[in-house]
Order: sequence, then C-alpha cells, then structure tokens
Amino acid sequence: MRWVEIGLSVGVASLLSASCTPEEPGRPENAIVLGALLPFSGSESSIGRNLEQAMLLAVQDLNAAGGIDGRPFHLRSRDSHSSSERGFDQLLHLLYTDEVHYLIGPEENSLANKSVQEVKLADAFQMLPGYAAPPVARSEADGGWMRLAPSAFDVGCTLARLAFDDGIPTVNTLAAWDDYNTSVSSEFTTHFAALGGRSLASVTFRPGQQTYASKIESAFDAKAGRTLLAAYPRTGSTIVTEWTVFGRPGTWFLGPALRTEVLLANIPTGALDGYVGVSPSLSLRSECRATAEGQGAVDCATGNADAFIGHFSSGWDGEAPLPAAHFYYDGVVLIAMGLVYGQAKTGEIPTSGHELHEIIRELNDPAHEAASWRDLPAAMTKLRAGIPLRYVGAAAEYEFDRYGANRHYFMQLWTVDGDAFVDLDPVPVGCFPGR
Repeated sequence: MRWVEIGLSVGVASLLSASCTPEEPGRPENAIVLGALLPFSGSESSIGRNLEQAMLLAVQDLNAAGGIDGRPFHLRSRDSHSSSERGFDQLLHLLYTDEVHYLIGPEENSLANKSVQEVKLADAFQMLPGYAAPPVARSEADGGWMRLAPSAFDVGCTLARLAFDDGIPTVNTLAAWDDYNTSVSSEFTTHFAALGGRSLASVTFRPGQQTYASKIESAFDAKAGRTLLAAYPRTGSTIVTEWTVFGRPGTWFLGPALRTEVLLANIPTGALDGYVGVSPSLSLRSECRATAEGQGAVDCATGNADAFIGHFSSGWDGEAPLPAAHFYYDGVVLIAMGLVYGQAKTGEIPTSGHELHEIIRELNDPAHEAASWRDLPAAMTKLRAGIPLRYVGAAAEYEFDRYGANRHYFMQLWTVDGDAFVDLDPVPVGCFPGR
C-alpha cells in the first residue's frame, strides 16, 4: 500500500523540504484532512506525483493564509493503482479508516463511478478535477460531487466542430476501451455526424497489449480524413511508435490525456509534428476576446496560467505542472473556501457533502466579488467575515451548473514540434453555430 500523509503547518513558507515519501510527518493535531486518491502506480502512474504536488502547494498556500481559524489543512494521499478494484479498497480506507469527509479524485472514470454509492452513504464530498472524471448530472440528498475539467462531451464536440469547419468529410477513432476514452470517441463521431459529416468505422483496443498492429491497420484501412487517438500516454506512445514504423498512414487528432511529456519522451522525435490535439484552456474567460478574423476566432492571454506555472516551479525545484495539475490545485482551494465560508455562516465547519456542494455553488455565483489564488490571505479574511467570493483559480474562473459541473467556454488547441508541445489559438466549446 502506497500512502502519504503530509501536514504543512500554518505559516510555512516553502515546499522545498517536502517530498512524496512515506517518511513524511503524520497528521498535525486538529487538522482538517483532505483525502486524495491518485494513480502512483499502474498504467496512469506518470501523472500521480505531479497532481499531488499541486495539492500540496495548495495546502501550503492555504495554511499560510491562516487555515480555518488557525487549524491547518492536511493532505492524506492513497494510491488508486490505476485500477477500479484496488483503488476502491483505498477509497474505503479514506472514508472509513481515515474518516475523511472531503475527497479529491480519482482520475479513473470507472473508479469514480464505483465510488458513488459509498460517497452517498457517508454523505462525503468528492471533488473531481480530472479529465476522465464522470459527469455529475445527479441530484442527491446525501453526498456531493463537483467536476472541474471539461467533460468528454466538451472535448468530443469541440473536435467535431473543428473537423467539420476544416472541411474534413470523414472521421473515425482509435480509442482505448475504458469509460473516458470511449466516451470521447463516441461524442466526437456522434457530433460530427450531427453536423453533416460522415463517421466511419472506429476501432477500440484494450491497453496493456504487446502490439497494436492489427488495431492500427484496421483504423487506417477506413481511409478517414481524420482519426482521433483517444488513449492515455503510455499506450498512446506505443501506438504512435508502431504507426511510425508502418509509414505514418492517415492523419491524427490527439485526445487531451496525451498532452504529457511522457508521450513525447517515448515516441520517435518528430513523429507527431503538425498533428492537432485539444485540451482544457487554462486562460481565464476574462483573458479571452473574440477577434475580427471570423466566427469562432478567439485571442486569449496566458498571464494567469504562466503565473501559476512559476509558482509551482519555484516550490518544486523547477518542475512544471501538468495542465491537469492546475485543476487539482483549484480543487483543494475550492473545498477550503467552502469550509471557511460555511463556518462563518453557521458557526460550524460543514461535514455534509451535500451541504458543502451547495455552499461552493453559492460562492461561485458570477455576481459575487472575485478572489484570486494569488491572494488567498485576503480571500480567507473576507470569507471568515461571511463575505461570499467567487474563485478565480489557477485553471479557470469557476461557475457551476446545478449539478456542480464547471462551465467551460474555450478549449486549447495544440500541436507537436519535435520534442515539445506548441499552443495554437483557443477555440470556443460547442458543436453547433451560435452555441
């Protein structure tokens, strides 16, 4: 069992002495414990440590801002093993052994779906910052869920709109057989057909195979104008390498989970040069404006995201955050803001997941004053005084629908140049004109 307990006392100024090892100090007395379920091993292990680092940074920043009336926040991490079966055991440990009321993660769609009943029974709160998190379109009297990253619907329909507007007549997909990637695949082909294009036969595969040669051949035998590769980086790198050996037939679209250095480090240099992918835009909505270049043309600044990258790197010896890490940082802060405001209004720290869900939704009303991640001390002071604030985070200006799903207005396009990702212009989320 891989688990980590990190407690950062109020007023700590640096994370440089912290490390993700079992030798970390135990829970500080009277701490508010947040439970994280992350992939530190298994097929998605390449991202676990980076996401945890983002949450540790948020814990440090919140504790430096005074915690909750001097009580520090504390992060307890357990390993999902990239598995719904083994990960579910660790979820049960967080809920019933560690007695955690506030969960963050998991990344795995199937594990998150499997956890719903337990979260409901415990009336816990579950923050889902990851791309692969399931939809949260449910209303429950017990338990609370919030989703921060764009959904498979957002990703699929944006890619469908991009392909259709580029005049591509046909599409198909090569997708991993898991809840998230098959959902992205389905949304992409369904919305492309709804726009008037033609979807050809798609191909699915099970990760962990020694070779994907027959799957690659089947996908490109269709001769589609664009083939979406919807997979996680480890499997994706094997497919791209084999596809390169086959002579690079066809043309790719790249799914959001592939935008990690792990992919580029494990494929032939230049193999994906010029191919386009999509991922969440990390520009704030207020940093984006329509241009005069045509319908859907958007120009976005990146000052907020750049500032967070610098903040993260200074705390972690120059390491850069993954795009998903911005959402994990924000997930911790959103929980903390809800707890502080809830205590100010009722005199007690909320422990009900349903209650905390409603508080966070209320706080992030667009009419409320904005509070930036860059000045958490000022934000926490106002929240303690009972002043509602909406959160302007490292990844977004948050605004939630009735179920707790964050609204997204733009997606980031990117391409590959050698051994680096290069951002292209962002595009509006939406499948249909005027949406």
